[in-house]
Amino acid sequence: MRYLEDIAHKKTIIHKLHPVIKLVTTFIYLTVIVSFDKYEIIGLFPLILFPVIMTAAAEIPVFPLIKRLIYIEPLIIGIGILNPLFDNKIISICGLSVSSGWIVFISIVLKSSLTVTSAIILMATTGIDKIALSLRSLKIPKIFVLQILLTYRYISVLIEEAGRTMKAYSIRSFDNKGIQKKAWGSLLGGLVIRTYDRAQRIYEAMCIRGFNGEYNTGGRFKLSLPDILFLIFWTLFFIVSRLINLPLLLGLLITGA
Repeated sequence: MRYLEDIAHKKTIIHKLHPVIKLVTTFIYLTVIVSFDKYEIIGLFPLILFPVIMTAAAEIPVFPLIKRLIYIEPLIIGIGILNPLFDNKIISICGLSVSSGWIVFISIVLKSSLTVTSAIILMATTGIDKIALSLRSLKIPKIFVLQILLTYRYISVLIEEAGRTMKAYSIRSFDNKGIQKKAWGSLLGGLVIRTYDRAQRIYEAMCIRGFNGEYNTGGRFKLSLPDILFLIFWTLFFIVSRLINLPLLLGLLITGA
């Protein structure tokens, strides 16, 4: 998470775009992806261009991006892996007999991977503070924005405290590899108490500094011509990709069928 926040401070052409524009564009992208039929695979291919172009233009390292995507892949696969068991209708594709459940499974994996990648790219090119500012600019109730921000910050606190706990345990147990089962409960309980106490201290520090329920990021942005062109271009591309099967049309043009 800190790595993505560090990348968000770059000065590329994508990072300089208005945060609201990037948020709205990503939302339209996600909406178009989930609107595809569950059996659609080929029609999703043109939408791969969006994360690819964004990654290249924003100069985001590819390997860390793929690494974070791999973290969520087991969950994605777990969601879709049962489809071949429940949807076992046989369909013919290019002369091959394939269970429709596998088509649904591949579609779920592709859709989920694209949505997760776009969310990671949004975070890596915008940052949580600017995303919060964008949400408030779109009149999202501050209670929801504040909940997202505090949850995001608390997760960071939880990860840091977990790291300290693991380090302290490893120092005190020379011969043990990993955490023994008998210590799981006490370590987890201690971790929850420590993170709660630290979160309480952070909240008290925020109140002392004048926190009144509104998260002020201190930044204001103005729309520019590149922002508008960016939104128009990608919106039109998403709509065309949704209404027209571009890979199929390209194949027909090449074969002359």
